[in-house]
Amino acid sequence: MGDERVKIPESKEQSQQFLKYLLRDVHAMDKMLNEGWFEVDNIRIGAEQELCLIDKYTKPSSSAMELLDKLGDKSFTTELALFNLEANLEPLLFKDKCLSEMESQILVKLEKVREAIKSMSGDIALAGVLPTIRKSDLDIENLTPLPRYRALCDAINKLRGEEYDLRIQGADELLMRFNSPLLEACNTGFQVHLQVNPDEFVNKYNIAQAIAGPVLASAVNSPLLFGKRLWSETRIALFHQSVDTRKVGDHLRDSSPRVTFGNSWLKQSILEIYREDIARYRVILSSEIEEDVEKLIEEGKVPELRALQIHNGTVYRWNRPCYGISNGKPHLRIENRVFPSGPTVTDEIANAAFWLGLLNGMDDHYGDISQQLDFDDAKMNFFAASKLGLDTKFKWLNDKRYSAHDLINQELLPIAKEGLTKAGVDSGDITSYLDIINDRTDSGQTGSYWMIKSYNELSKKVTKEQALTALTNAMVKNQKKGEPIHKWGLAKTDDMEMWQPSSLLVEEFMTTDLFTVQKDDILELVANLFDWRRIRYVPVEDDSKHLVGLVTMRTVFREYNKIINQKGKASLSVEEIMLRNPITIHPEASILEAIKIMEEQQIGCLPVVKNNRLVGIITEQNYMTITGRLLKRLHKNRDK
Repeated sequence: MGDERVKIPESKEQSQQFLKYLLRDVHAMDKMLNEGWFEVDNIRIGAEQELCLIDKYTKPSSSAMELLDKLGDKSFTTELALFNLEANLEPLLFKDKCLSEMESQILVKLEKVREAIKSMSGDIALAGVLPTIRKSDLDIENLTPLPRYRALCDAINKLRGEEYDLRIQGADELLMRFNSPLLEACNTGFQVHLQVNPDEFVNKYNIAQAIAGPVLASAVNSPLLFGKRLWSETRIALFHQSVDTRKVGDHLRDSSPRVTFGNSWLKQSILEIYREDIARYRVILSSEIEEDVEKLIEEGKVPELRALQIHNGTVYRWNRPCYGISNGKPHLRIENRVFPSGPTVTDEIANAAFWLGLLNGMDDHYGDISQQLDFDDAKMNFFAASKLGLDTKFKWLNDKRYSAHDLINQELLPIAKEGLTKAGVDSGDITSYLDIINDRTDSGQTGSYWMIKSYNELSKKVTKEQALTALTNAMVKNQKKGEPIHKWGLAKTDDMEMWQPSSLLVEEFMTTDLFTVQKDDILELVANLFDWRRIRYVPVEDDSKHLVGLVTMRTVFREYNKIINQKGKASLSVEEIMLRNPITIHPEASILEAIKIMEEQQIGCLPVVKNNRLVGIITEQNYMTITGRLLKRLHKNRDK
């Protein structure tokens, strides 16, 4: 999706014309494959590094366009949201010190971004999902203002509708509704590319599918979204749902999402994937195609195959086939989209080394992987690893079952070492990076494990928002040190030094685990809720979650005194005692505004409402928690 000249087809005729170009591109590639046009002499690797831009409070910073102007470097490019950026690396021959050279490339680029954003009081973070991202950050205003992104969002909205329901179940459950496909921008990854000879493409691609689960299990780094503990690699579920254009039907008709692992092993050539994508997925973007592919082929000139590349950019396979041109010669690549960004650049290169070594070594051990492993098992392995990380139990070749630790360290790492050695990769690179995978797997400390463990410990001492801030700040500091994740100590409350209440929104600070009643409930129920849950306010809502009132502990005590003095009086209903039309606040208002309203109105509770629905509550207890933290910091700073 790097083509700026894309648009939504404005008529049936435009769709039909683009489809003709698409079919011609497939026919042209078929001819090129049959006639041996593709490069086979050199094998290269490459990568794309996505990163999060953050402000001094560790929240997303929508500064991508300004930052790109400062950088003045064409190797950096935009992403869907203004708080993300991507660095494209120079391809390297797959040999010698290519892995350490790739790491050096990334480190140089990241340092360049850090220096540029420092003048804007910002920083960068490598995370599959930034822990501090908020729902308000996904407003369409944060869409990068380039035609291709607007076209993509409009195309998805056209197929799907204006609202997106997100549901992910982990240790917690996330159930939210969004009105923008910008939800996908929560994800940042580290995409690794391997150039593949056409005659090896089928076997290499099938291997990439088979190993997707095991390589992801040790690389997971995205367990948190909006303060909810979800999958070990929440990116997988989030991406699947954020650009899913399918609609619920009345019967059991199969339908493939545009984010897909695939449906079967590859059998004959890369063309099977492109043909399936044309058959399964409607054209959602088009462009004015100027090249005459058939004429170029007749003249022996290499075509861009723009229509094919545009359509390929709207189908999101976790292992994506790619067509490219280097020095006037076409080539094929496999793009691994499985890996998250981070935890450190060293960890990323270790993940890449593991994947590349397996791709280059597995066929020597297993031959045709499609004859050894059932495709559905490979697919289930992938999703199991996304959920459980190193706790996954894998179903492997010949129906053998392995723990993630045993499969990675005993079975796969030796194969990866042989594969890298066969490619001529420097022995020092091989040892240093594969040892990281071994040590990470032995320790069990992936990026996801570190985040969840740190978050759980911090949440016992501070608020959810403060814990996420400390977690992100500790992550950024550790990334600058560069030691791999298995050597990190847990985040501490001292890592909250950049936390400030002026940076808070109500949605970050409000209580969302609510106990509510309806207006027809009896007073005794409310009294028991106060006793059981140690709360002082109970919102009243209807069946559609609309706020209709508020009951306070003081009101209940007053009514109970009346009942005591009037023996035999029937139970009151909530409707008779509730405060109607209570003062409310929007989740995207600042916490300081909420505190001001509570002080001026002399109230101890402020329901939080969006689109007329109750989404949270702010009470004086929240107020005291934030005040206590500030006083402790003030005291600490005074003693320095």
